[in-house]
Amino acid sequence: MRAIWKRELQAYFFTPVGYVFMGVFLLLSSAMFYTTIMQNRSSDLPTFIGMMSYLWMLLCPVLTMRLLAEERQKRTDQLLLTSPVSLPAVVLGKYLAALSVMLITVLLTGLFVLIVAIYGAVYPAELLASYLGFVLQGCAFIALDLFLSGCAANQVTAAVLAFGANLLLWMLDLLETAITIEPVKDVLAFLSLYARSEPFLMGQLSFASVGYFLSFTAAFIVLTIHTLDSRRYRGA
Repeated sequence: MRAIWKRELQAYFFTPVGYVFMGVFLLLSSAMFYTTIMQNRSSDLPTFIGMMSYLWMLLCPVLTMRLLAEERQKRTDQLLLTSPVSLPAVVLGKYLAALSVMLITVLLTGLFVLIVAIYGAVYPAELLASYLGFVLQGCAFIALDLFLSGCAANQVTAAVLAFGANLLLWMLDLLETAITIEPVKDVLAFLSLYARSEPFLMGQLSFASVGYFLSFTAAFIVLTIHTLDSRRYRGA
């Protein structure tokens, strides 16, 4: 698993993918920081972090589209599927590489916190809770998009599928407000990754939301392993 993680992490920075993800994320988050914090002379970091969370929907497909779909497109997936490395190790290595790039990017957003700390007030407990929800939500999006990369035949298809699925998750909140049937509203609220982040943005440590994010992430990692195992079994 370590070899897979190291290879994939190097690939992010030997190609433009990692730089594009980090650059676009930081550019867009800087614009959000200016309009939300600097322009309003505010120190409301949880609101800013909540706005940044929408960037996962837009940019996580960039991180994941090549991880498995590229192997299939270049027909190197059979070498991967028949290698001595187990499928769980392959999937986890690739997932952790994408997660590493994500975490490096999140660490760089600490500059925004530093600016607020210099000119305003920062509440550590509230900030840590907000960042925890932010990171867990990113973990969930990466797991979902990695699964879709494993289902796609090429990188473009993987990116389109991932963006469509991410957009659908965002639309669950819109559907919840539009639908008046209570059981349906409850199901949509339960599935929403954005609704699950709300307690963290209010400075609350929600163990139910932590469990949901971890379960969501684990479920799609397992589904990815099952998808690859099924393909190996079929020899396709």
